[in-house]
Amino acid sequence: MISSYLSLEITGEPFSLFSSSHIVALSLLAIAALTLFLFRTKLKQTAPNRIFRYTLAGLLLLTEFAFQVWHLYTNSWSAAYTLPLQLCSVSLLLCIVMLLANSYRLYEITYFWGLGGALQAMITPELFYPFPHFRFLHFFLAHAAIILACLFMTWVEGYRPTVRSLWKSIGFLNLLLPVAFVTNIITGGNYLFVSHKPVNPSLLDYLGPYPWYILSLEGVALLLFTLLYLPFRRRQSKKESPFAGDVPY
Repeated sequence: MISSYLSLEITGEPFSLFSSSHIVALSLLAIAALTLFLFRTKLKQTAPNRIFRYTLAGLLLLTEFAFQVWHLYTNSWSAAYTLPLQLCSVSLLLCIVMLLANSYRLYEITYFWGLGGALQAMITPELFYPFPHFRFLHFFLAHAAIILACLFMTWVEGYRPTVRSLWKSIGFLNLLLPVAFVTNIITGGNYLFVSHKPVNPSLLDYLGPYPWYILSLEGVALLLFTLLYLPFRRRQSKKESPFAGDVPY
């Protein structure tokens, strides 16, 4: 019975966008985010802060470890698909270090990559396995943890992105593109979707044919990152430190 939840084969109907299980997963993320916001003052205390940061970092590490083990268990591990080179995979690893080191420099990148990438992935998942398959649970747990890590550093640690952070995130994203492109050529993969669009419906479907959608995606990334920065623009226009202490809303 348990093996069916770990199998490489899909049993029953595949995952469906905005199905009841998808809506429940999104709702649980919203509840978790609201709970984090409500308890943000409590989590500023030394002991709860350390416990939460280390636990969340451990959860992120566990999801990546379990993902790799599952591929080995199902004999499906391949350099073309399982290297941590997708945007959310890189964000996940950066979030682990960010939480353990309490790093603002990494927050400047993960705030935009993590929230922008993981939120889009949660809404339009590249996923075929339905609930309660391991891959369904892994996908939503990993992406939700990335989002919560970014919100924790914002709401609890009081970190704030700046205009410089926005351009840093764009710059490092463009440095990651050629790495993914070369890796795709070597492995036959599609990291960062620079070889072709994902099979499942996604934002890329509206950005033109290959390879032009990659250029369009640059504009979308800049727009999305700008929107993520806007809640902090008013305070920082008054030359406020990026370490603000409490949320602006």
